[in-house]
Amino acid sequence: MAEIDKAFAGAIPALYDRYLGPLIFEPYARDLAARLAGMEGRILETAAGTGIVTRALVQTLPSGIDIVATDLNQPMLDHAAQKLDAPQVTWRQANALSLPFENAGFDAVVCQFGAMFFPDKPAGFAEARRVLKPGGRFLFSVWDRIEENEITAVVDAAVAAAFPDDPPRFVARTPHGYYDKEQIREELRGVGFADIRIETVTLRGRAASPADPAIGFCKGTPLRLEIEARDAGRLDEVMDLAAEAVARHFGDGPIDGKIQAHVITAIA
Repeated sequence: MAEIDKAFAGAIPALYDRYLGPLIFEPYARDLAARLAGMEGRILETAAGTGIVTRALVQTLPSGIDIVATDLNQPMLDHAAQKLDAPQVTWRQANALSLPFENAGFDAVVCQFGAMFFPDKPAGFAEARRVLKPGGRFLFSVWDRIEENEITAVVDAAVAAAFPDDPPRFVARTPHGYYDKEQIREELRGVGFADIRIETVTLRGRAASPADPAIGFCKGTPLRLEIEARDAGRLDEVMDLAAEAVARHFGDGPIDGKIQAHVITAIA
């Protein structure tokens, strides 16, 4: 994974949360939180980002539950903390590959669409297992291949076409680059997880206009930095090209497209 793929700072967190949150992340956040409904104890969230899952957990779980929400990028956590004031949530900057927590300290570890960014995925899985109590749950999700995610695939193709000699491929390379279920299963087994269940979940992504995904991906993810590295003066032009492509495929008004991910549950 390129170093640029982890660069979530500046204007990126707010745009990510505003435009991509409702489109592709919130539907899975609700699904994930529902899978933990009724649990008690202590939850660790890794790669919490702008707090989309954190907010869903607060809305779904009893107020007495303790949630520690972490992310590698402090700007993402700063944005998350501004949007959620909940006494049961503690925000903390942390690397999922080297967690600053005691062994067997959590009843569940949750990670939505973060494992794809781990430079060493088995190391991240091993850390999740280390901090879980015996029998605790590691619940996480990864995107399926980009071709199964209609709106994202259209944006990715439009941006690539704008730079035919050197296409920016952040979206296909990293968010949609870790979808092999057998590989995931074997890497979890390799660090000692048992009772591994992988469910492919298909939902719908919706936005008010074709501009929303174009803004979200082109300005609210590290794809922005890839575009600017090629020609900083073309950022708005490329974003407009992406919006036009989305409109051609899904219409000029509110848009609706298939989104697909794998949701994994592993028991420590």
